[in-house]
Amino acid sequence: MSSLPKRCFWVNLKNPLYVDYHDREWGRPIHEDQKLFELLILEGAQAGLSWETVLKKREHYQKLFFHFDIVKCSKISASYLERIASDPGIIRNRLKLASVPLNAKGVLQIKKEFGSFSHYLWSYVDHKPLRNKVRGKKDIPSSSPLAEEISKDLKKRGLKFVGPTIIYAFMQAIGMVNDHSATCFCSKN
Repeated sequence: MSSLPKRCFWVNLKNPLYVDYHDREWGRPIHEDQKLFELLILEGAQAGLSWETVLKKREHYQKLFFHFDIVKCSKISASYLERIASDPGIIRNRLKLASVPLNAKGVLQIKKEFGSFSHYLWSYVDHKPLRNKVRGKKDIPSSSPLAEEISKDLKKRGLKFVGPTIIYAFMQAIGMVNDHSATCFCSKN
């Protein structure tokens, strides 16, 4: 009889979408600018909600936001945002929706300055993931001084929905910080 792999304590094992996200994506280093942009937008959309809510709507977000093509997202018009603002397939917060083209423009400026969004982000950790020793919920911070530093710089560049808590969650999602539980099978990735 085989036992199930041990996962982080926070994974909802009843939700296959959540389990798959944990097992295949969360905490694994991501360096593709388009994927980084997607997760930045989704983490911002999640503010005040559960990540499960975002995961359920992710595919529709990808459809409406051109699979997070940064250039296309930077050209989204106010009329397009108004048209999709009532779509139940996404989180219909108008400020969060308005942050998509705004943040895309900011990311394009970052790419221009640093060569890539990835290089900009990963330079904060010397291009190597940080590893935390997570044994339980109390070991996972909701923010960090580094998240505060990145947040401050992104805000200075005009990006929205990039507060320190959102940025720390983003850092976890893209693998800049490995907060998998010590007993989780993904902790060594």
